[in-house]
Amino acid sequence: MNTIIWNKYSKVDYYKNIDYLLEHWSEKVAQKFIDDVKHVLLLLKKGNVNFRETNIQNIYCCVINKHITLFYRYKDVDTIELLRFWNTNHNPKKLKI
Repeated sequence: MNTIIWNKYSKVDYYKNIDYLLEHWSEKVAQKFIDDVKHVLLLLKKGNVNFRETNIQNIYCCVINKHITLFYRYKDVDTIELLRFWNTNHNPKKLKI
């Protein structure tokens, strides 16, 4: 079973997305996002899936929903670091990992 760690950017991104959804959409939509993230994290913990590789060495990405992509990397064999929950509407050139 893999260990999941959150870096400071992933935590900020995650909570900003929830705040945005609560403010502009609904509690139901925010809860759906939370549930989708939990599902992906469970898959990563189990270690039986690798999502799409990016053009950056050792960085993978996973679509949470059509607006949010999770970027992560392996710190070691059984530790995954969450890097960013990136809103796909933002300029990809501003993505800092």
